[in-house]
Amino acid sequence: MVRTVGVSRFLVVGAGLAGACAAWRLAQRGHEVTLLDRTRPAAPDGSSHGSARILRFAYPEAGYAALVVRALDGWRELEAASGTTLLTPAPALDHGAGRDPRALARVLEEVGVEHELLSPSEAGDRWPQVTADGEVLHQPGGAVLDAERTVHAAVAEARAHGAQLLTGWPLASLERSGHGSRARFTARAEDGREVEAAHVVVAVGGWLPDVLGRLGLPPSFLAGMPPVVVTEETAVHLPYAEEHAHDAWPTVIHQRPGELPVYALPGGRDADHRGLKVAQHAAGQRVASAAHRSGVVDRAAVARVVAQARQHLPGVVPEPYAETTCLYTSTPTEDFVIDGADGVTVVSACSGHGGKFAPLLGELAADAATGDAPVPERFTVS
Repeated sequence: MVRTVGVSRFLVVGAGLAGACAAWRLAQRGHEVTLLDRTRPAAPDGSSHGSARILRFAYPEAGYAALVVRALDGWRELEAASGTTLLTPAPALDHGAGRDPRALARVLEEVGVEHELLSPSEAGDRWPQVTADGEVLHQPGGAVLDAERTVHAAVAEARAHGAQLLTGWPLASLERSGHGSRARFTARAEDGREVEAAHVVVAVGGWLPDVLGRLGLPPSFLAGMPPVVVTEETAVHLPYAEEHAHDAWPTVIHQRPGELPVYALPGGRDADHRGLKVAQHAAGQRVASAAHRSGVVDRAAVARVVAQARQHLPGVVPEPYAETTCLYTSTPTEDFVIDGADGVTVVSACSGHGGKFAPLLGELAADAATGDAPVPERFTVS
């Protein structure tokens, strides 16, 4: 039995970080918004669950570093509006010749971010739990962000501004009637429920490969879309050594030349507050989509991370007490996609580094969907 349960100007599909923040920003601007999710906000099978993501400023390009600065205003706004602490201060360290700390420092100087370059001994004096590989770039304004709490805060703020939330809604089809300003979309769930909207924002993360071809987007837009690859990444939690269990831990990114970066950060609730979350960036096995996630930990990835920890993280015991997998949805350049056509806006492919931009991604998604402001060209489909 078909049952229409809502009519909105904007329908946001996917209640992860990007989708929840898009719904918040659209509702905040006074629009009628319906946010739906296949299970529930910040679901554990997506990419926006858990309590530990890095907020850092160091990028090799000034464009992204400047966007982190801009995103901070959104973080402060969401924390104040929700009364929830979403960012826990943690200095951010970058080291290793593959990171090129001096080049990163020049970028931070350009965009006005506080930073300093430290020798290995200087860094070791401050953070004896980390063994530096050459010079260290220190960003004192870094933090650990709580992804799950951020999603729930954004959803709550969206609802406070009148948005409707529908959970347990696997999207079966999206049908268009009319064209241009008269276009109308009907989103149908597998059980026959329907939601109608004038514009649809699709923020489905690792499910994008499954739904992209079913959104009624023009062939020219689809032809310009960069390839989107979903990978299943492996992360481990290493217990703090007893003498460092109560230290103020930084976040760390280390990269040797020719190798992928390894990142480490306090694991928060994900690690029962007793260990460091450590993983290699973008080293996972490719899967067709989030629906094909195996949940199988890559033993070779665990071995690589533990070997790095033995050498450069003396503040942990290099014996994992927990292991997990997570999803990346990436483009070849690791740029985001925030663009659309004919009443559909795609907000996806956050490439493993989008969490720190969440409030800003919501703002940019709202800009793209409404036409209120241009989106940075690098995020558009050409």
